[in-house]
Amino acid sequence: MERIVNYLKNVYTELVEKTSWPSWSDLFNSARVVMVASLIIALIVWVMDFAFEHVLKMVYDVL
Repeated sequence: MERIVNYLKNVYTELVEKTSWPSWSDLFNSARVVMVASLIIALIVWVMDFAFEHVLKMVYDVL
């Protein structure tokens, strides 16, 4: 039991004293970058899907 208590104390010390947490402005900026990147990737996937759909329709119409 003592080992578990020591482990939990060490975990707490690590999280509180040794870990550097980002500020709210850093978190906000990072979240904004992730959202913009996600939108760009979603747009690229949508354009590719749209293009492939029309190319396949043209191919099937020829066949």
